[in-house]
Amino acid sequence: MVKDPKRFLRYLDEERKAAMLYRSLATTMSGDRREALLELADIEDRHSRHWIAMLTEAGIEVPKAPTSMNEDDAALVHQAKTMNVDDVLEHLESVETAANSLYDNEPDAPQSMVEDEAAHAEAFRRMREDKENVLPIRGAMKAPGPDHMEAWHSTDTSGKARAIVFGVSDGLVSNTALVMGFAGANPNGNTILFAGLAGLLAGAFSMAAGEYVSVASQRDLFQREIQKEAEELLNKPEEEQKELELIYRAKGVPREVAAATAAHIMQDPKKALDTLAREELGLNPDELGSPLKVAFSSFVAFALGASIAVLPYLFLTGNSALVLTIVLSTVALFVVGGVVGRISGRGIVFSALRQFAWGAGAAIVTFAVGSLIGVNV
Repeated sequence: MVKDPKRFLRYLDEERKAAMLYRSLATTMSGDRREALLELADIEDRHSRHWIAMLTEAGIEVPKAPTSMNEDDAALVHQAKTMNVDDVLEHLESVETAANSLYDNEPDAPQSMVEDEAAHAEAFRRMREDKENVLPIRGAMKAPGPDHMEAWHSTDTSGKARAIVFGVSDGLVSNTALVMGFAGANPNGNTILFAGLAGLLAGAFSMAAGEYVSVASQRDLFQREIQKEAEELLNKPEEEQKELELIYRAKGVPREVAAATAAHIMQDPKKALDTLAREELGLNPDELGSPLKVAFSSFVAFALGASIAVLPYLFLTGNSALVLTIVLSTVALFVVGGVVGRISGRGIVFSALRQFAWGAGAAIVTFAVGSLIGVNV
């Protein structure tokens, strides 16, 4: 069934209104925000010309372009001038998010138009979150560059440090609670030692397996993103060069220098892919993480943390072993919590107290449950 060509009228009206709104909003802003809005308006104009051509081909009269904004758009411009610009950008972001599928099922809309519309919401988000470095239009819906990437991208793409920290913490808390539970149920040193060693090995293998699967899946995802970028580089080199140019412009590089730099990089496909992966996807192709290394680190870290509660029972028995276990575990909980706080920036004292509270709480509960079960049995 052929769609009614009069639908092009609605598309044209939407594109014209958006272009007028963006240009009017640009007069209320400066710097990269203003430039981004003007570029968005230019894109809407290009879309309008496409629908004008489609209307002309279908023999439908093209209406005159509007000379004034509707009340809602005029109110947004007034709000941007007199009140909070960020609220206006947030509103436009939500509107574009709701409308970014406008052309998904439209056979007469070129793929480039679909991609443009999908990028608009992200462009407004960038304008709202970063007033100085705005990366609009094409490439905006893709992962941001290093300046905007998540902290775990920029600090630990391999996941090794995260695995070590959480491995020690998990091993310490879980095995201390396990040992304390058995100590409450049965003061026999051999039983507690066996339980502690079993918990150490089981937990370490479980932690290693989980981290291996996690990092392997993450690595596969990153490699897939880089492969997609390689395909785009092969099939649409002009668009990829423009994206790279916009990335450098967003970093403050002058337009002419950014264009020349992007053109030079694109002359070497291997260098271009490496640069796009780093600048556009926020990935370092040489550091995608090693599942085996992370799994080994997790195993060792968990075993190290879990061994603290077991060590006293290798040399002592009864209350002496129990008291030493409590002392060593308490010190270790504070130390591990402090290290976590130092790494995360949350605060050494706060993190140390939080770690101790969780670890001590788990140990007290399991000891109480073990004591109750031991008495009843």
